Amino acid sequence: MTNLFKIQGGRLVRAERRALSQESQIEGWVADDPSLLGLDALIIGRQVATDHGKFIDLLALDRSGGLVIIELKKDRTPRDIVAQILDYATWVRTLTTPAVYELAERYLPARLAATFQERFGERIPEQLNGSHSMLIVASELDPASRRIVEYLSEEHGVAINTAFFTVFGADGGEWLTTDFLLDQAAVEERSERKVRAPWSGFFFVNAGLSDHRSWKDMRRYGYVQAGGGPFYSGRLDQLNVGDKIFAYHKGAGYIGYGIVTSPKVLASQFETANGPLFDQPLDGPAIKSRSTDPALAEYVVGVEWKRTFEAHDARTFKGAFANQNVVCRLRDPETVDFLIREFGVEDAQD
Repeated sequence: MTNLFKIQGGRLVRAERRALSQESQIEGWVADDPSLLGLDALIIGRQVATDHGKFIDLLALDRSGGLVIIELKKDRTPRDIVAQILDYATWVRTLTTPAVYELAERYLPARLAATFQERFGERIPEQLNGSHSMLIVASELDPASRRIVEYLSEEHGVAINTAFFTVFGADGGEWLTTDFLLDQAAVEERSERKVRAPWSGFFFVNAGLSDHRSWKDMRRYGYVQAGGGPFYSGRLDQLNVGDKIFAYHKGAGYIGYGIVTSPKVLASQFETANGPLFDQPLDGPAIKSRSTDPALAEYVVGVEWKRTFEAHDARTFKGAFANQNVVCRLRDPETVDFLIREFGVEDAQD
């Protein structure tokens, strides 16, 4: 159970849980900003009419070209919404790439390809809807429905999850928190096993380069980083000492190959060969002031880089694997073979 406190005058004021006056508000908020639910996705439809005479609350497109069905509980019973979203998925799976373009361009103010490029900083994949996932958004779910969602995901590898929202109020203010029923990374991993190639033994890691994430610092001091909330920094927990990673620069390609040397810690606590990271001369000093809140702060994982390239000299090819997540397992055989050649890795065990 999540508790929320406001720090006021050196004391803690408990925020009380309260009902959202209109659950329909959530649909508008997510339509405007899907990252509210931790989704790195582009909304391409709202109240999308299916061939079954029903309407999907929100339909999104992720960086890999996969579709995400987002459905809010609203006034339906919890068990009804599980059946409903599965019914929607039977229709969504039939959508061809041209059909996705047609649907999206009825909703978006500009062409899908241009909007995708602006949103993700890279070209839209040639094939869309190679996979799809389902996300139920609710304030609560009854035990039977939870068991159904868990069963579908854990036993059958169905890409289904539930995002919960909770509203808190204190001193005239309101806050909204969100969380997942199941670990989203585990949901994706189970569903990938059903439709994708076996794991290569390598991890894909988004470097997330920005003013507070310097590739020069990552190479010099041996780490990769993520932050901005548990949904992002929590992905670093998948990396263990000895894991082999390829670092990716969004919109450009792959820039580094290395081996994990230490588990996730706060960036402020990371020890380089010459002492604490924050005591070193940094190309990107903004990392220090990113956030003092541990939930939002930057976290790092130690890496011994074996080979790296400048960000402007990233290695890629048309159709190379890319993903919106901070960390995921590399499975695409063509991409793995390409990276092994480009980075001089002798084989998957090197």
